[in-house]
Amino acid sequence: MRRFGRIDANQREVIEGLRQVGASAYSLASLGNGAPDLLVGYRGKTFLLEVKNPNRRGGKNNAVRTLERQASWRARWGGRPVAVVWNLPDALRAIGAPTGGA
Repeated sequence: MRRFGRIDANQREVIEGLRQVGASAYSLASLGNGAPDLLVGYRGKTFLLEVKNPNRRGGKNNAVRTLERQASWRARWGGRPVAVVWNLPDALRAIGAPTGGA
């Protein structure tokens, strides 16, 4: 059964901010089945980003909640690791873009 990804509220802000620094950013939510949230191209490099909801941050040791299907997808992926980001400054750091001191 195909399971579509949930789009966190901050994802649109992250996409728009990435595009403002010249990155190509596309949602992969329609892929579902544990695929990361965003495909990003910046300065000739490709990145996969998992956008987490900052309101759900916390828990034991401030752990990142990774669903079983996300962990399975990542285990099969042969490219760069998926970067987990909580907000635009995190996303900018993940791709090596200037953060404006944020």
